[in-house]
Amino acid sequence: MTTDRPKLDPDRQAMAKAYSSLRRRLGLTETFLMLIYLAVWIETGAAAGVSAWFTAALPNFGAAALLGVAAAIAAPWYVLTLPLAWYTGYVLPHRFGLSNQTPILWFTDQAKGLLLGVGIGLPLLLIVYGVMERWPATWWIVVAIGSMTFVVLMSAVAPIVLMPIFFKLRPLGDDRTDLVERLAQLARKAGQEVRGVFTFDMSRRTKSANAALVGLGRTRRILLGDTLISVFTDDEIETVLAHELGHHVHRDLPRSIAVQGLLTLGSLGVAAAVVSEFAG
Repeated sequence: MTTDRPKLDPDRQAMAKAYSSLRRRLGLTETFLMLIYLAVWIETGAAAGVSAWFTAALPNFGAAALLGVAAAIAAPWYVLTLPLAWYTGYVLPHRFGLSNQTPILWFTDQAKGLLLGVGIGLPLLLIVYGVMERWPATWWIVVAIGSMTFVVLMSAVAPIVLMPIFFKLRPLGDDRTDLVERLAQLARKAGQEVRGVFTFDMSRRTKSANAALVGLGRTRRILLGDTLISVFTDDEIETVLAHELGHHVHRDLPRSIAVQGLLTLGSLGVAAAVVSEFAG
């Protein structure tokens, strides 16, 4: 006996492949442009010139000089790549019918991301600089270990500190208590204790639907996009969450952090060798 199975729409599959391919190519393009941008700063001597200028202008304020150099290099890159970010993050999703985001919301998210990046990035830059001064031979190892620790810390605080900056999170209502208990029980079966089930306003930005298990310890929670809640049945929602839980059961996230840590260690090792060569 044969069982009829739903067939995938070939047109939608082709569209999904085209969208993914374009995203990958745009990502590679941005990486290539960054390498060229940094090479220009180094090869033309502009980086050394800017560093010398800030050091002379702020001889007693090493931290301020460092931040000035960072801003002088990072600000033009942000402006130059803003059109590419607009195309990748706004134009392309709308072209493929995946986005509900308005231009104002897109630019608002960009402004929030920029402020958040500056607020987190500048203190981290000063810490890295301090580590380089304290341990000139092994700074790259210390920074690599610190970066992994920072990723874990961000994973813990993201649901309560970072995500609310961009999304409105609220506990799933009392009218869905059966679904809340069902999903919490599914998480427990997967060895994941959660502190609640929350929904967030994905529909302001996208037409896609998703669920996630985020946070660590006391911040561990299940997140459901409002697009998922409004369109999918409880059985389908449970299936989507089961897929996400599979990543945790198979420890995909720790592996990803470990791989990223090794890549960071290797990259910093190369950077340390280059810095040592130029310094020598």
